[in-house]
Amino acid sequence: MATSPRSDHLPNLDPVSRGQKIWLYVSRSPMASLWNLEGVPPLVILKNTWNSIFSDNLLGRSAELGFYFLFALFPMLFSACSILGMAARSAPKIYNSLLLYLAIVVPSTALGTVLQTFNQTTAAASSDKLTFGLAAAIWSASVGFSAIQDSLNVVYRVKESRPYLKARLSAIGVTVMLSMLMTLILATLLGGDFLAHLLQLQTNSPSFGDLVKIIVKAASWFVATLLLSLLFALIYYFGPDVEACRWHWLTPGAAVGIVGWLLASLGLRLYVHFFFESYSAAYGSLGAVIILLTWFYLSGLMLLLGGEINSEIEAAVKEKRLRAAGVIDRDPAMYPDESAPI
Repeated sequence: MATSPRSDHLPNLDPVSRGQKIWLYVSRSPMASLWNLEGVPPLVILKNTWNSIFSDNLLGRSAELGFYFLFALFPMLFSACSILGMAARSAPKIYNSLLLYLAIVVPSTALGTVLQTFNQTTAAASSDKLTFGLAAAIWSASVGFSAIQDSLNVVYRVKESRPYLKARLSAIGVTVMLSMLMTLILATLLGGDFLAHLLQLQTNSPSFGDLVKIIVKAASWFVATLLLSLLFALIYYFGPDVEACRWHWLTPGAAVGIVGWLLASLGLRLYVHFFFESYSAAYGSLGAVIILLTWFYLSGLMLLLGGEINSEIEAAVKEKRLRAAGVIDRDPAMYPDESAPI
């Protein structure tokens, strides 16, 4: 009987249930590339992902993340306003540009609430507030990342085994890295605008100057997108408490999460643009807060959806390997047809 070429690389699985064997394999032996489905039908992964969205309660966990994002927003704004407030007095164009980029994804009505907070604290910006705000922002945001860790543990069917102090320090460290990365994304966009404007002024032909400006801005957005994929990669690498980790620069889950987040943000902006009057009539001044919470909810949902897709890809591929090696039997619910691939 022919042996699967990967059967000798299977980890030593304890005598557990069929599903536990699959997820133990996922935890102990990460795939080199999540883009290589190894013959697994994409429809199987889509079906598994759809079922897991409800079995893992991603909708409820996204609401939890939305609350933590909102909880972390105000100390982060407190710190950001102190930084931008001092910068605004010397470089108001930078301040306005940052708010312009924020307006791209945040619904305009919710952005009004954010801008009000910015304006209230800009005038009183100081180094003492900056120090306190940074400490509070990092701690509050790390609580949010801890919630992401818990959710990704559910997605990968693993239990949190890291000691509390180690998990908290890890969450704080990753939060600092993510904060620096988000700052770098904004700096890339601002630097692209500055460089495009500078090169446009250096050219003699207006049409050529406009072309250079478009190219430079497109390049800055491309780099910002790469940095955004790096942000997702960091979250998916440090989030779940799996036994073995493998770094992936860009995964199918991250690609879906990024595109889904952009589309959801733009869709929410359009919805608010046409239907905000009904929100105002029903919720009054709380309408803007509800819209902001909805945006945070959608952001958390796209993040967890990307992790769910990655985990289901690994589970489907590992299930196929285990069946090919004779470790487990075919799941009749998943492959009712005998001609289905193994």
